[in-house]
Order: sequence, then C-alpha cells, then structure tokens
Amino acid sequence: MHIAVLGAGITGITTAFQLHDRGFEVTVIDRQRYAGMETSFANGGQLSASNGEVWNSWATVFKGLKWMLKADAPLLVNPKPSWHKLSWMGEFLANIPHYKANTIQTARMAQAARGVFVEMAEKAGIDFNHEPAGIVHFYRKEKDLASARKVNALYAEAGLDRKELSPAEVFAHVPQLKTDVVGGFWTESDTTGDIHKYTYGLAEWLKGQGVHFQMGREIGAAKAADDAVEIQIGEDTHRFDGVVVAAGVGSRKLAQGFGDRVNIYPVKGYSITVEMDDAASQAAAPWASLLDDAAKIVTSRLGADRFRVAGTAEFNGENRDIRADRIRPLVQWVEEYFPGVSTERCIPWAGLRPMMPNMMPRVGKGRHPRVFYNTGHGHLGWTLSGVTAEMVGQTVSDSLRANAPRGQFGAELAAAE
Repeated sequence: MHIAVLGAGITGITTAFQLHDRGFEVTVIDRQRYAGMETSFANGGQLSASNGEVWNSWATVFKGLKWMLKADAPLLVNPKPSWHKLSWMGEFLANIPHYKANTIQTARMAQAARGVFVEMAEKAGIDFNHEPAGIVHFYRKEKDLASARKVNALYAEAGLDRKELSPAEVFAHVPQLKTDVVGGFWTESDTTGDIHKYTYGLAEWLKGQGVHFQMGREIGAAKAADDAVEIQIGEDTHRFDGVVVAAGVGSRKLAQGFGDRVNIYPVKGYSITVEMDDAASQAAAPWASLLDDAAKIVTSRLGADRFRVAGTAEFNGENRDIRADRIRPLVQWVEEYFPGVSTERCIPWAGLRPMMPNMMPRVGKGRHPRVFYNTGHGHLGWTLSGVTAEMVGQTVSDSLRANAPRGQFGAELAAAE
C-alpha cells in the first residue's frame, strides 16, 4: 500500500520512517527542496518532558495581557483581529479546565517518545549533536519557584523524575551561569540535539531505503474518495491508498480540503545560534540545557562550537519575518548571563509553531477513512515526534490494511519519477 506524507519536517519524516518500517510504500511531499527547512530548522533543541506544561491557564492569560504593549516581552499578540485568531483564542480559553489532564498527558507522551526517538536515530546512524546532559530550570524569584513546585507535582503524577535544586546545586550543574537564583529543577533524563540534522539525516537515510521524495513541489488540490486519495503535485495528480497530513501550519488548509477542522494557529518563535569560534567562548557556555522560566528562554549546546538560544511566542499570523526587536533580547540574555561567550557571530532565525488551542497534537484519523493527521505539536514537535509518529503509523496500519488492496498506486508514482 502506498501512503503520502504531506510535510517533511520532524513529524513528517518520523512518520515516513514509521510507515516504511511497517511495510508501506511511502512518498513524502514538501514545498521546500530539503527536509527540515521550516519549523524544524533551528528550534531550541530541547527534548524536554520537563517543558510539557500546556499554556492553557489564567496565569498565562494575565501575563499575556500585561506583556501586550511591551515589544521585548516573551509573549506578544498582534492586536489586529482576525476570525482565525479570535476563534483559536476562544478555544484556548475553553481548554483552561483541561490544563492539569493535558499537562500530565503531554509529559507522559514525551517520556514515551524517548525510546522511539533513540531507536530511529540508531537505526539510521544519525549524528545530530545529541547531548544527554539533562535540563536545568532556574528561578530568580521565590514566587516563580513556588509555582514551579505546583507544576512539578503534575510531572510527578506523570512519572517524570525531576529533582529540586538549591542555588548551590544549580551552579554545580551550570557553573558558567552569572546571575542570582533562588533554586531550580533538574531533569536528568531530558536531552538536547540539532533538530535539523536529525530530520535531514533521517530523510536521507529513508531515500536510501526506497522512500520516495517529491521535494520543492507545491501541493495543490487534495481530496479523498472511496477508492483513493488524489493529490495534485505541481501540474500532476497522483493517487494514493492513504495520506498523513504532517504539514505544520499548512495542515489547517489541507485539512479543510479533506473535510476536517484542524484549528492550528501559527505561533512564531525566534532563536539565535551563537557560533563560538574561540576557546574562551566554548568554556564559558554551558553543556547542560537551560530553561529560564521568567524570560521563557531555552538553551542547547550543539557540539563544541554552537550555542542555541531560543524563546518568545508571537501571535502574528503566518508571518515569517525575523524582527530585530525580538532577536535583541536573546542576544542580551546571553551577554548578561554568560558574559564570557562572544556574541560577535549570532545567526538569527524565526519559525512558526503549529499550535492547537488545547496545546495537544492532532494525531490519528480524520473524517475520511483514508485520511490521517500528525500535526499541531506547538513548541513540542521535537520532543513528541517519536511517539506521535509511532501512534499514527500504527493507526494507519490498523485502519487500512484490513480493507484496501496492496500496491495499487506504487508503480504509478515510480513511473512518474
């Protein structure tokens, strides 16, 4: 059976792996020339069950209102209204009662993803600067640490082992950090890595295994019928036994074509990659990953000579502009807390996180029996991709294999290639 995967980011490529591993013929389709070129290009790098708290809380709402007129705030909302934005925010508020259950479920999924993630990397032989040094959350105010203890109770309920740290213990894990802290938390089992190197490397390995790639191709009309899914790729229309939509912020429009409502909103995040060419900078940068909860900034060490710093959330529609006033706080954060790191060469980036209003990924069946979804992971696509790809791979297998003939459309696309 031949399955199309729409999207070549981390969720699309891991989905392709899981489908191929289950014996499907797979074609990945993406408008970019290479895998992992959009939201999976330069994120914060954290594979973090300890960042699984969903945002649906009144505390987040009140902070957002306070920050609306502050250009360098961690959360920024363009006040210009749109029906999409208003409907999304209405559903976001409606999911506040599910905050606890969704946080616990997210943390459980993140832990389940670890083994799948490592298994895929080992099978494909990918070098992606995987760093198992754990993640340290640090706090400068007692009230923030007290709030973190409440979140930690939810993580404990999810089975996540997370240790509270004294100020001295924070500095024992991160001796390079130059600020006063009142305490923190350490999650030893969390790791970091380069999402682009992983996604691109896995895609290249899949090519060698016979997975088809239609790259640099725009997806036109897409519809599902009783006997096939028809997808327009450029000027040509191809037929598949099934389709998995894993197209990030593009998933909403594709879902509409299949008769489904997937209310993803693009939430922009920014990062800088600090190129550390000198030994002094390399010594001054931490190996443990960090989360500064007050500033909503995360860090990852990507090998000896790269330091990734990421953060902020911007509700501004499908806008990919890299704004200097959003990059500047990231650079200043490095200069304040790690003054020994040279910021002479910082590469800025912005990507659009595909967020559902309940902060949970959309994984599983669509309305049509040949249509499936693995999308809407928000800020946790890197963290959750292993388990959601496995989930949707098994769902496709269970749903289609009992009813559809095998190999119906594979020869057609191979001839077209």
